[in-house]
Amino acid sequence: MTQTLTTSNTLDRFRLDDKVVVITGASSGLGVAFAAACAEAGADVVVAARRADRLADTVALINETGRQGLAVAADVVRPDDCRAVVQAAVERFGRVDVLINNAGIGDHTPASRVSRESFGHVLDVNVTAGMMMAQAAAPAMAPGSSIINISSVMAHTTLGFPSTAYSASKAAVLGMTKALAREWTPRKGIRVNALLPGFFPTEMTADLPDGPLDGRLPMGRLGLPPELASAVVFLASDASSYISGAELVVDGGMLLT
Repeated sequence: MTQTLTTSNTLDRFRLDDKVVVITGASSGLGVAFAAACAEAGADVVVAARRADRLADTVALINETGRQGLAVAADVVRPDDCRAVVQAAVERFGRVDVLINNAGIGDHTPASRVSRESFGHVLDVNVTAGMMMAQAAAPAMAPGSSIINISSVMAHTTLGFPSTAYSASKAAVLGMTKALAREWTPRKGIRVNALLPGFFPTEMTADLPDGPLDGRLPMGRLGLPPELASAVVFLASDASSYISGAELVVDGGMLLT
């Protein structure tokens, strides 16, 4: 498969001009930061989440950049909703260039008490929903498109937190990413990569105790949403056109400890 570069200018390769980006879990936290960053880089952005009222705020941020935003209320655990998100993107913009599987939930129940139902729900949201979104989006994606699965450093370490369900789900995202990249990059020309955030201020991390983080953050602080959003833009853009099946860790050096 021969790839032709759209531009050889280094800075231009980080742009997302006129690309169409779909982001799940975009009603709060990092999903909002991803949407704003992609729009600032030149993309039109379709945002999906269950909380439709909050999506309106995300769309307003996108529109402020001069790009177009589209909100789609969806529960990505439901395959029909996944297909509806992609259909809305295609009807409005004609295609999908980038899919960011950001929707996710946490669970810090100790392993001895985690129920089958809660364990399964975490896997449904964090893994299966991403697979269903990828499956729905792939037919609308041309060669050179990009899928970014949001995993976590918790796929590799627990940091002393009870996180059996969450860590298992995020490790599964890595396996899914590599399998999709091996299957779809040669056949469809779609790059598939995983982003592994460390600790950033979000709704999911707000209730975590600070103690277990002591000594685990070589940079001495939590990450800032724009620092992770910049990595998303990189994986979405032509700057990463020769990267597929990779894990990009953005954790302030936490996995070094």
